[in-house]
Amino acid sequence: MRSLCARPWRTLPRSRPCLFPEVRLSKLKLAGFKTFVDPTTVLTPGSLVGVVGPNGCGKSNIIDAVRWVLGETRASALRGESMQDVIFNGSTTRKAVSRASVELVFDNAEGKAAGQWSRYAEISVKRVLDRSGESTYYINGVHVRRKDVIDLFLGTGLGPRAYAIIEQGMISRIIEARPEDIRGFLEEAAGVTKYRERRKETEGRLRDARDNLARLDDIRMELGERIAHLEAQAEVAARYNALNGAHVQKQQLLWLLKRNEARTELERSRAELGEASARIDADNARLQELEGRVEAARDAQFAASEAVHVAQGDLFAVSAEVARLETELQHVGEARKRLEARLAQLE
Repeated sequence: MRSLCARPWRTLPRSRPCLFPEVRLSKLKLAGFKTFVDPTTVLTPGSLVGVVGPNGCGKSNIIDAVRWVLGETRASALRGESMQDVIFNGSTTRKAVSRASVELVFDNAEGKAAGQWSRYAEISVKRVLDRSGESTYYINGVHVRRKDVIDLFLGTGLGPRAYAIIEQGMISRIIEARPEDIRGFLEEAAGVTKYRERRKETEGRLRDARDNLARLDDIRMELGERIAHLEAQAEVAARYNALNGAHVQKQQLLWLLKRNEARTELERSRAELGEASARIDADNARLQELEGRVEAARDAQFAASEAVHVAQGDLFAVSAEVARLETELQHVGEARKRLEARLAQLE
């Protein structure tokens, strides 16, 4: 049988600070974890609490729950073959559940906990596992990493594989342990482990930083080559832009000159067209006048034809006048045709 110490981290000397100097475990909540299929709360009202009962009632499952919520990842340490074995798998009377959760609640009413969680009256650490194998951790309802939970208890003796959880056969294993294993227990009890872990993390970050610096040097050299190539391309592009700008400017100037010339030619053509139109109007007026005169002469000719035998002399005069007028009319008609042709060309 395993035994649970409700306050395994106990108060440490003032000269050796602890994350939980006087913080007490107040309750343990389980749901779907092994035999605790229904939500169950185990209260720990005192400094020393014993869990008693017949074999098979689930005492060891409480210890497994504490170890599991603190970040245990070995199924064998929880007496199972896989981590999903901690989820209630059903029985003859109950169906299997889809997930397991365990939550440790610590009383911090006096505000004596250290770190960022010290302002809370209660500090809860919770772990949830579903059938997909996804495990999530929470501290006071805030989603955190497994490392954050382990760091929370680092140096307190409380953890998935720390000495604070004493199970059957552990004393004999400690007695028979190798010197390096005993050293690990002593360092955990002395609060040195968390500093050693911090050192390992710092050394790891330093190694990563060195590797990153080496990669940055390579990247810097590569970027230097690319920058030189890009600078050459930029110079060519600048030269091209300058030439292209000059070409565009000259092209615009050429189009401006052509437009001005076309505008001048258009104005000149419009002036010529106006003059030609005025001449055509004058010629039309003259033509109408001549046509009237011709018509009058013809009328006179027709009127005089009856008296031709009387006014032969007048007839010759009138005929000559008619011939002259017809010739002039022909000239005017030809001039009109030339003007109309010129007008058509101008249009």
